[in-house]
This record gives sequence, structure tokens and C-alpha cells, in this order.
Amino acid sequence: MTDAKLLIGGEWVAASSGDTRDVHSPVTGKTIGTIAAASADDIASALKLSKDTFPKWAAVPAWERAKVLRKAADLIRERTQDIARVMSTETGKPLAEAVGETGAAADQFEWYAEEAKRIYGQTIPGRNADERLTVNYQPVGPSLALSAWNFPALLPARKIAAALAAGCTVIARPASEAAGPCFAIGQALMDAGLMPGALAILTGDSRTLAPALINAPEIRKVSLTGSVPVGKDVMRQCADGMKKVTMELGGHAPVVIHKDFDPIAAAQKLAATKFRNCGQVCISPSRFYVHSSIAKEFAEEFARYAKSLVVGDGLEEGVTTGPLIRQRAVDHALRLTEDAIAKGAELLAGGQQPKNLPEGSFLEPTVLMNVPDEAAIMIEEPFAPVAPISTFDDVEDVIERANNTPFGLAAYVFSYDSALAIKTAERLEAGMVGINETLLATAEAPFGGNKESGFGREGGSLGIMDYLVPKYTRHLLISREI
Repeated sequence: MTDAKLLIGGEWVAASSGDTRDVHSPVTGKTIGTIAAASADDIASALKLSKDTFPKWAAVPAWERAKVLRKAADLIRERTQDIARVMSTETGKPLAEAVGETGAAADQFEWYAEEAKRIYGQTIPGRNADERLTVNYQPVGPSLALSAWNFPALLPARKIAAALAAGCTVIARPASEAAGPCFAIGQALMDAGLMPGALAILTGDSRTLAPALINAPEIRKVSLTGSVPVGKDVMRQCADGMKKVTMELGGHAPVVIHKDFDPIAAAQKLAATKFRNCGQVCISPSRFYVHSSIAKEFAEEFARYAKSLVVGDGLEEGVTTGPLIRQRAVDHALRLTEDAIAKGAELLAGGQQPKNLPEGSFLEPTVLMNVPDEAAIMIEEPFAPVAPISTFDDVEDVIERANNTPFGLAAYVFSYDSALAIKTAERLEAGMVGINETLLATAEAPFGGNKESGFGREGGSLGIMDYLVPKYTRHLLISREI
């Protein structure tokens, strides 16, 4: 991270202007390196290469594309420790979490290496004996991958792997705060034999870089992982070019815990998931609706778990919870906490910055009980290690409350009664639901939401479809006598 460059045409190059941007540690606030700031000339070069390379890469047989992706997966796994250390340095997340994420990124390339071979078309029976109706799927074209900082290896991997498997070229713009893992993915692909020009990685000022790429006529598909406001802005920009879009945006996942479930077991599982990555997870369980008969036990165990976590630098042994990405995120979480308390919530754990960590963007894992629905934290996505707990008695009532936000990414249900659990899950307005389970993301399953949480899917067999367009052919058979 001392001299990170741009990937253009299969080579790592400095920005043509020589400009760079500093990268800061959320643990210390100090500069830990620089990344290149792409100029207009760099952007133009990457776009031209992506456009010129597209027909060549699309023509590569699927089995050959698959070999490159599978080799990249193997190389990422071989380099796990190095990639994870860079990730932890940039984000502050615990090294064990960074190792797990690197493995998940490799899984994406392995999965899509196989999906490249399974892009099936259709044959439709014609009305007449002398006609054939077929549908085949073709790559949409040069694609743009815009990813966030919270999962800096997994998020770009989902987009890059699916696009390359489909036969698209890709320009990736990782978040400047934590671009290192995306660079490592790019290097793995180059070492695996990826065609130069099939992948570019550009960094710089997102306020100018992203719009220049989104509005470029060469780009035919845009995939974004980001916040709802950013997603709406990107969609507006895509509209002028009628570009294909995948939006994986924010969430505010409700958790419904029915009275028959073990409150201690539920609290332990949900707390572990809630505080993962310091709560900076779009599918994090973030609104807890617990049946009143078990709420006290649940909340006490949740708070006990929160107090047992060790906050600090993720590279240090024994640390379980790292920092938030920046101080502004800490301030936002504290405002939400103070608002909830002012409206009647009870603080059971945390609620302040650790006094022994004055330099970084740290926040104690926080648990709030009896949080009213009108509290801001029940409406706004916290994206922080703050868990608001509320109670319910009536199932119809809790489903209505759980659905009463513009978000629809993930939701969770806990019950030993399979019928009750399934009926609850079916009525929750979310693209993904975990029943007695909290780890939803996996390479073989589709990831995405509805409502203002976006549309389109990444991962699974559906993920590759967002990089393909169907072509229908009606063929009249005409025989010619010789």
C-alpha cells in the first residue's frame, strides 16, 4: 500500500498526471499509503481497452474462461494471509474475519468458473414445421463494478467473477479507503492468464471518477454496492444511456424471535452476527423484535456478549471487534443511540467510545432495550455496532412493524415451529431471509434485495444472468434444390 497503481492493459501504471490519494488507518487515523488518482486520460485509456478487448474476450470459449477463473481462485487462496493482512490494515477488521472474507472471494471465482460453462439457452417449439425459434444469451458488454469498503475483497469479487465468466470485460472501481484486496484480485487474475484489457482497476476521487465511467458510452452494464442515496444517483446517470443495472444497496434487517425459541441461543447467535465487521454489514441483523415473554433473557444475554468483546486493532491477537471506517460513522452511531435513549430506550451495554483507544474510530458494542418504533435507529440504517431491541406480542403486529421501512434486503426469523417460521418469512419484505440462521452470503446463492434495497442478484446461478442479454432468433428453413 505504499505505492499502489492503476491496472490498465494488464500492467500496473501510475496515474498519467502523477496524482495520488492518501489512505488512512481507521485504527490510528494516520496515513498508511497512497493510491493512484486516475486522470481523464487514464479513464479514456481504460475505456478504449475495455471496448476493444470485449469482442476478443467474449469469443474465448467458456471452458477456457473457466480455467482462468479457477486458477485465480487457487492463487487467491494461496495468498490469503497476505491479502487478509492488507485488508485488516486498511479497514481495522479482525484478521480472522479478513481471512474468512478472502476465502469467500476465492469461492466466487471458483463458482463462476463453473457457471461460465452453464449459460444455457432455449429452444421454443415453432408453430410451423419449417421454422426454429431459439434464445441464446450473450455478454452485455464492457461492465463497471463499483464496490464499497466494508468487504473490499468479496464485493469486487462477486462482480468481476460473474462479468468475466459471462464474457464481459470489466472496469473495477474499488473504494479508495480499502482498495488493496481488489488490487490483489487483479494480480491473481493477471497471473492466472487473463487477457490484458479484460480487467482494469481504477482508483481516485469518486466524485469525478465514478460519473465519468458511468456516463461513458462504452459501459453497457453498471453494478453497484453502496448506500440507497448513492444507488439512486447512479441509476439517474445510467438512465441516459439505458444501461443495464444491478443495485445492491443498504438494508435494515428486522429479526423476529418467536416465543418458542431459546432466547439465550438466539442472543448468542445474533450478537455474534450483529457485531461482525463492527456492524458494518448491509445484511446485519439490525432491528430486533423479541416476544415479550423471552425479551428480558434475550436482552441480558445480548448485553453480556457485547461486553465480552475486545475492541481494538484487528491485527492484534485477541481483538474481536475493530473500528468503524471513519469518525463520522462513530458520530452518527452515537447520535442514534442518544436519540433512542431520549425517547425511552434503556442502555444495557456500550454507548460510548472506548477511553483506552482515543486515536481511532472505535465504538463500544452497544445494546439498547425497549426501543420505540419512532426512534431514528428503527428507521435509519445504523451501519454500526448498535443493537436496538423491541418487544412484541402479536404476530400480525410485528410483521407490519418489521416491514415498515423502505428497506428490503435481508430479514431473520427464529422459531422451532417450522410452519410459523416459514409463514413469517414469506410475509417479510426482503430479498433474503434466514430462518434460525444468520450467515446468508454464500457463492452458490443469489444475493440481493427489493424495495429501496435495490434489484438484481449477485452470486448463485442468477448472478451471471445480470451480465447477459437474451437474443431471440426465428429461423425459417428454406431448402434450395441443387
